[in-house]
Amino acid sequence: MQIINTIGRRKTSIARVYVQPGKGDIKVNARELKEYFISEIHQTTVKQPLAAIKAEGQYDVTINVEGGGIKGQAEAVRLGIARALVEFNAESKPTLRKEGLLTRDSRMVERKKPGRRKARRRFQFSKR
Repeated sequence: MQIINTIGRRKTSIARVYVQPGKGDIKVNARELKEYFISEIHQTTVKQPLAAIKAEGQYDVTINVEGGGIKGQAEAVRLGIARALVEFNAESKPTLRKEGLLTRDSRMVERKKPGRRKARRRFQFSKR
């Protein structure tokens, strides 16, 4: 049985994804998907690549994810699953690419600058 190992990143989250043919089990950090990602929106985000190529229930997915917040983790997992599906089935690449699921979102938090309160926010100026 072939197991595909890929990685997905988003902000500071890193997801290591292992995909193999199976009956549709998705485990995140040794917990069920619904138990780890409680929000329905995040569950949908994770399943998006499988739904795009109509492959729900065909692959078992095991995920180790760390860093960042829950949304960043869900999007990192989504990228990892999409990359693994392309390795399994090259014909799915145009579909996933069109949906924007194979593009790494490179936006990161802008660093705080010295002499400022936040990244761009200046300290309050008083004329008098």
